[in-house]
Amino acid sequence: MMIPAIDLINGEVVRLYQGDYEQKTNYQYSPSERQNAYANAGAKVMHFVDLDGAKDSTKRQLDTLKTLVNHPTMIIQVGGGIRSEEDVKQLLALGANRVVIGSLAIKQPEVVIEWLKKYGGEKVVLALDIKIDAQGNKTLPTHGWIEDSGVNLEDLLVQYQHAGIKHVLCTDISKDGTLTGTNVELYQELCSNYPEIQWQASGGIGSLDDIKALVPTGVAGVILGRSLLEGKFTLAEAIDCWPLP
Repeated sequence: MMIPAIDLINGEVVRLYQGDYEQKTNYQYSPSERQNAYANAGAKVMHFVDLDGAKDSTKRQLDTLKTLVNHPTMIIQVGGGIRSEEDVKQLLALGANRVVIGSLAIKQPEVVIEWLKKYGGEKVVLALDIKIDAQGNKTLPTHGWIEDSGVNLEDLLVQYQHAGIKHVLCTDISKDGTLTGTNVELYQELCSNYPEIQWQASGGIGSLDDIKALVPTGVAGVILGRSLLEGKFTLAEAIDCWPLP
C-alpha cells in the first residue's frame, strides 16, 4: 500500500531534509489540493506530520488538520509532538483515524502502552527512527534525531508486542529525504522477526525501482513524501508497482 505523506508548517506543505528545520523546502500547492489529488489517484491511507506541533504542542495546526482528517475515502494518520493523552484525545476527536507517536513511545513506553490498551491497536502508530551503527546495532534517537535515547529497537518492540501494537512506521534516518533508496535488508529483517506488525517503510524512496525492491520484504505500506512532491513518479505509477492483497 502506498501512503502519501505531507509535512505541515503554518498550514503549508513543506519537506525537511533529514529532520532539519533549517533545511526546509516549501511547495506551492495547498495541503487539501495534494490530499484530493492523492485520493483521486487511489490512496487509501494518508500520513500528515504537524511540524509546528512537533516543536510546540500548544501550536498544533488544528484548523488546518480539521480540514484534512475527516476524509470520506482515506484513513488518516497524524503525528507531530504527541506528548500527552490530551494530545491523543484531541486528534482523535478532530477526526484522525490514527495517532502517530514518536519520541514519547521511546522515552516513556509505559505511558504509550497504556494508551495502546485504552484506544486499541488500530488507533496508534509507533514512529521509530532508527540509527544503525557499524556493528549493526539499531538505536532510536529522539526529538528530531537530536537526542540519543540509548534505547535498542528490539528491546522496545518486546514491550509493545505484549500490548498489542499493530502499526509501526520505521525510518532508517540515514536514508530520509535522500531519494537514494531504502534499507531493504532492514525491512526484510523486521517483517521476518515481527510478522504480526504492519510495518510502514519510510525514507529514501526516489524511484519506482525503490518501491519494487520493497515488495518482497513484506512491509504493509510505503511512505511517499518528497518523491511525489517533486514528481519523481506519480502516485498511480507507484500503486501499479504494488501487488494487490
